[in-house]
Amino acid sequence: MNGNGREWLKCVMPLDEWEYDCLVRVKTSITLPEELLVSIDRVDSNRSSFIEKASRAYLVRLEKAKRDAADAEIINRNADRLNDEAMDVLEYQGLP
Repeated sequence: MNGNGREWLKCVMPLDEWEYDCLVRVKTSITLPEELLVSIDRVDSNRSSFIEKASRAYLVRLEKAKRDAADAEIINRNADRLNDEAMDVLEYQGLP
């Protein structure tokens, strides 16, 4: 067990299988539209695995969007200075 009381399993298998089969899980119940479940079942017979992978992918997208927004804010905050530097370089190179 680690410091927070969770058991960690030592698994030797391909990464995709390891990600689902070797992590400690908490059972939960969710309500989804029937047509969504039908679509999920066409893609993966293991609903829990599919929903976990989809949730992880969505969280990665949210984090990336958050980082991108922070980067855009930094660029926008410095846009005038960056544009001035770019124009200075173009003028030095004799480009329009």
